[in-house]
Amino acid sequence: MKKSRNVGASSPVNGKQDWDTRRKRKIADITQALSVSPVDVAALRRMAISEGGLLTDEIRCQVWPKLLNVPLDVLNQEPDTVDRENNKDYNQVLLDVQRSLRRFPPGMPDEQREGLQEELIDIILRVLQRNPQLHYYQGYHDIVVTFLLVVGERLATALVEKLSTHHLRDFMDPTMDNTKHILNYLMPIIERVNPEVHDFMQQAEVGTVFALSWLITWFGHVLSDFRHVVRLYDFFLACHPLMPIYFAAVIVLYREEEVLECECDMAMVHHLLSQIPQDLPYETLISRAGDLFVQFPPSELAREAASHESMASSTFKDFELASAQQRPDSVLRRRRRQKQAALESSGVSSVVAVAQPSAARRFVRLAVMGLTVALGAAALAVVNTALEWAPKLDLFP
Repeated sequence: MKKSRNVGASSPVNGKQDWDTRRKRKIADITQALSVSPVDVAALRRMAISEGGLLTDEIRCQVWPKLLNVPLDVLNQEPDTVDRENNKDYNQVLLDVQRSLRRFPPGMPDEQREGLQEELIDIILRVLQRNPQLHYYQGYHDIVVTFLLVVGERLATALVEKLSTHHLRDFMDPTMDNTKHILNYLMPIIERVNPEVHDFMQQAEVGTVFALSWLITWFGHVLSDFRHVVRLYDFFLACHPLMPIYFAAVIVLYREEEVLECECDMAMVHHLLSQIPQDLPYETLISRAGDLFVQFPPSELAREAASHESMASSTFKDFELASAQQRPDSVLRRRRRQKQAALESSGVSSVVAVAQPSAARRFVRLAVMGLTVALGAAALAVVNTALEWAPKLDLFP
C-alpha cells in the first residue's frame, strides 16, 4: 500500500526557498556588521561560524581581513621585491608549488594557473623574508593557495603574514615539537566523548600522525572540493587557533562505526583514518566541534596534552587585544547554551548526547546531529556580543 505523504513534511522546493531566505538575511546582517563604526567583529564571527559560513568569496574578501584585524589599505601598498635566488627556502617552495596542480580549479587555462603559481611562490617567500623567525614547512603552500584564490595576491600576503605569526605560529618553528604538542590534544578530546573509540585507537597504537596533514594545512590538502575548504577557513578564522584539532577529533568520532569495525592493527587503522570521506556533513561537524571546544576547552586538556602552553595560544593573546576583544569563544559558549535549551525542550538529554557508552549511542548521536543542524542557525542568530576568551615531514604525495 502506498504511504501517504506527511502533511508537515517540507518539500525540496520549500527547503530551497527557506535557505534562500536565510541566505538573504545573512548577507544583510553581514553588510550591516561591516557598515557600522567600529565594525562589529563579534557579529562577523557569528556569521562565519553559523550555517553556510560567509557564503561567497566577495564577502570573504571583506570579512576575512576584519577577522584577522588586517586593514584593507594594504591593497594600496606596493609588495616587497622577492629575492628568490638568495632565499634558502626557494627550491623547496618551488617543488611544493609545482606539485599543487590539483589545488587550482579544474579547467583553468595553463597560462592563468602558471601565473597564480608564480604569485603563490612570491607570497610565501615574501612572508618568510619579512619574518626570519618563521620556518617554511611542507603543507604551508596549501594554506597560502587558498587565500590567493579567494582574495588575490596583495591581500593574501597580508592575511597569510598575520596568520603565520598567530594561528600557524607553532607549525613554523625549526622543530615539530609544538606541532606534536597540538596533536597531543586529539586523543584527550576523543576520550572525553567516546572512551571506546579512544581505547581502540590506543590498543591499535595508531598515534596521531594520520591527522598531521589535516592540521598543518587546515584540511586544504585532503579535501577535494574547494567549497568545503573555504567553509572550514571561515570557521577556523573566527575561532581559537586550536579549533582545527577539535574538528579533527569530530571527524574521527563521526566515523566511530568504521573505526570499531576495522582490524585493530596500526597500519589498518592509520590507513582508514588518513582517508577522509569527501561527503562529510560539514555543517553538523562544525557545530559539533564548537560544542566540544566549549565543553572541553584547551585549558582543561592541557595537562594531558603536555605541560607547556602552545606558542600559538600564547601569541594569540596579543592578537586578542588587537582585535578589540571580540572573542569568539564566548560566541561558541552562548551558542551551546541556546542549543542545550532547545534540546531540553525537545526531550533530548544533552548529557547523553555527549558521551554515552551504550549500544544506542549511534542513534542518539544521529538524532542530536539532526537537531544541531536544524537549530544551529536559529541559535546563532540570537547570540550577542560578549567579551570573554580563555585563548618537515615529507608526508604529501
